[in-house]
Amino acid sequence: MNLIQHSIERPVAVVAAVLMVIMFGAAALTTIPIQLTPDVRNPVISIRTIWPGAAPAEVEREIVNPQEDELRGLEGLEEITSRAQDGRASIRLEFNVNQDMDKALLLVANRLDRVGDYPDEASEPTLKTSSTEDNPIAWFGLQRREGNDRDLNTYRDFAEDIVQDRLERVPGVSLVNVYGGAERELEVIVDPTRLALYRLTVSQVVSALRAANASISAGDVDEGKRRYVVRSEGELTTLESVRNVALRTDNDPATGRVARVTVGDIAEVRFGHKEKQRFIRFLGGQVIVVNTVRDTGANVIETMKGIRAAVAELNESILPEAGLFLTQFYDETTYIDSAIDLVQQNIFVGGALAALVLLIFLRSMRATLVVSLAIPVSVVGAFVAMAMLGRSLNVISLAGLAFAIGMVVDAAIVVLENIYRLREEGRPPVEAAYRGASQVWGAVLVSALTTVMVFIPILVMKLEVGQLFRDIAVALSVAVLLSLLVSITVIPALSKKLLGNPSRDSRIRLGLPLIDPFAAFFVKAMIGFTRRVARSRVLALTVVGAICGAGVLATYFFLPKLDYLPNGNRNLLFGVIVPPPGYNLKTTADIARDIEAETRHLWSTETGPQSEPGKPPKIQRFFFVAHRGSTFLGANSVEPGRVRELLPVLRKAAFREPGTFGFVNQRSLFGRGVSGARRVDLHISGPRLETILDVALKAVVMIESTLPREKGTQVRPRPGLELGAPEVRIVPNRTKLADNGVTVRELGETIDVFNDGKRVVEITVGGKRIDLTLMGPVRNITETQGIDNLPVVTKSGIILPASSLAEMVVTSGPTEIRHTERERTVTLQIRPPVNIPLEAALDSLNADVIGKLRAEGLPDGVKLRLAGTADKLSQTWDAMVMRLAMAVIIVYLVMAVLFESFVYPLIIVLSVPLATAGGIGG
Repeated sequence: MNLIQHSIERPVAVVAAVLMVIMFGAAALTTIPIQLTPDVRNPVISIRTIWPGAAPAEVEREIVNPQEDELRGLEGLEEITSRAQDGRASIRLEFNVNQDMDKALLLVANRLDRVGDYPDEASEPTLKTSSTEDNPIAWFGLQRREGNDRDLNTYRDFAEDIVQDRLERVPGVSLVNVYGGAERELEVIVDPTRLALYRLTVSQVVSALRAANASISAGDVDEGKRRYVVRSEGELTTLESVRNVALRTDNDPATGRVARVTVGDIAEVRFGHKEKQRFIRFLGGQVIVVNTVRDTGANVIETMKGIRAAVAELNESILPEAGLFLTQFYDETTYIDSAIDLVQQNIFVGGALAALVLLIFLRSMRATLVVSLAIPVSVVGAFVAMAMLGRSLNVISLAGLAFAIGMVVDAAIVVLENIYRLREEGRPPVEAAYRGASQVWGAVLVSALTTVMVFIPILVMKLEVGQLFRDIAVALSVAVLLSLLVSITVIPALSKKLLGNPSRDSRIRLGLPLIDPFAAFFVKAMIGFTRRVARSRVLALTVVGAICGAGVLATYFFLPKLDYLPNGNRNLLFGVIVPPPGYNLKTTADIARDIEAETRHLWSTETGPQSEPGKPPKIQRFFFVAHRGSTFLGANSVEPGRVRELLPVLRKAAFREPGTFGFVNQRSLFGRGVSGARRVDLHISGPRLETILDVALKAVVMIESTLPREKGTQVRPRPGLELGAPEVRIVPNRTKLADNGVTVRELGETIDVFNDGKRVVEITVGGKRIDLTLMGPVRNITETQGIDNLPVVTKSGIILPASSLAEMVVTSGPTEIRHTERERTVTLQIRPPVNIPLEAALDSLNADVIGKLRAEGLPDGVKLRLAGTADKLSQTWDAMVMRLAMAVIIVYLVMAVLFESFVYPLIIVLSVPLATAGGIGG
């Protein structure tokens, strides 16, 4: 009450306060980070261990199982999943949303320290949290200029030393990743004939090189005034130091001569590059890909300005000298700018339409101006709260502000209408302003509080959805509370000065055809109906019961199936293609080239940007990354609004190869990583892979029957549906090994060296860590029979073919072994069609797939479980229902206290079902 009176008596102070709010809001707007979507805290820790050349079964036995044994039982751990692949192991630990991740990271590191006896070639495990897995804000391609014939794969070190280093120094960039190219290594190419001549074995060479690469601190020495640090410096840093490593030293007591055999005597030592692990092309040309990840809280717009400046600097100075140039493939600010412009346009258009509606109904420019002032004050003032709470400016928060446009004028309209009514009764301006605001301030307060309290569930929800849409709750709540303050301060103060004389204004008010007669009829009908209901208790109860019952029934029958998050309309298509197991890099690259050729006629660089009538839009960018076991591809459209029309084209081209699985989808606005936001995972777990795969094959058939692929369903089995990865297993003949003085370990190391090369040790050359690899004169064996003829050098100097010491068996094995909760698992990643809600897909999978499999009888130990977005959907629904129920109770109690009655709030609460039903029906 006093606040209203002080505002009327001191209008200059009110105007000053309004200007301060706008100034602080404008200042806060310049400090709020701008990004595409809000930051989401994902309580995940990833562990990665590299073991070059190891098979999945070995990785599982030697790395994954020991690590899982130590990591089980961690505080707050909800799920543990792992993958054993060729040459690497990865474990994903997902914690409770309330978990202290700093503490969890420390606990995980301590547990991993307990794991000992890693294989000699395995690296130490590396840890990273989910914050380092954010979507990159920009992608670039390093390409050769015309006239540069050097193999692009040899530029990997250049990309890391020059490009990566420069981009990481841009303010706001936390991480720069380099993909493609081949890492540099120091190669020791062993001649088996010379090994036999000097009676040396591969294992002796490996041991000698490892022992020679050592630098040990040996204390200190005090001499006079000085202290000298003693160090034994023996690291291998140059080609000559590697060549001079002594493998054997023989002393002749009779002559006193010393004979030494060094690495240079039996091998060629040179710098080279590792075999490439992936094949990357962009619009038909080979590239090395570089991406940038922003730092948490950084302004994406400002960060991208710095990145563009750095790229321009590289393209103008260093890269031309090397015969290279950088091309930008993807820029997140393009989507951010368009999304922000669209929301800003909606805010301005919505504000203009709100003012127009006010003008139509109030028929007074002055009254419309007074009410419309609540919009900029409330919206701009919300920026101050957003900056104080550490929120960002993104499409979610801007959408909240757009929603607030129509809500912030509600309180102002109620107050102004009551003041206007009192002025029409002849009250003086000051009295009308004071009494008009005082009479309705309680109702306005309750209206604002109920709006804010409804958003409490989102403000306190820690699930992913709560974090994503918290900005809407903050923006709306702050704007509505500010509008309440404006309605009881600014509106009374301005109405005293600007409202004029309503009695005279009403005589010159223009009439509107159709609207005025309908309004008069509607008012007369509603007042008549209200009077009849008020006079009859039976009729009142009947009306209340009918309305509430209709609301409940409409909610029950029209409640749509649940879905998790909308996809948005992002101008980016992304796909993963999994070929039959066992395909090598060349084959997967050939498959990707076929896809490239199939879509080339739509490239804007080939046929121009203009699309033909009735045909799909042109592709602006197309790329693929081919690995041994999978291929990633992506594309975007010249016309962003028509990008979905390219989905059938890419899907048809991607799945031409028989036996391929995977997906091609439009990238979700809210999806993080490759997985996206809309996916159901069917985990099939058990002790034996063969049994699990049999169940997985049946499940795939049932899924395609329930959710046909022709309607848009996509299924990706991970790791695959068959143990089809071909293997050559070497079964030692222990008798022959003993006869020739060769151990099983020596046999394995020898075959490793002469077939693929063995990573012996990591050395420092020119300040950079590279691998020292021991290999044979023939780098790659192109036939399985070639393994039989690999040379094995014995200690007696005899060279034997591997087939004389072991049996070579061609068989098959897993390409990857996955664990879920420490059990072997095959996961079917199911992406239902866009027109089928996630809940409906879950119901179908439970009834027609899981239910039937269980009815037929599962093998012993086999378990089925739905996960992925399905878990998040159920958790979000349960949490939201519970919190909304609590919010309704709180709202009811607050209104009961303010109204000093339990009846009026009950009537208001009972109106909720009808409003809910109306929203659901829409």
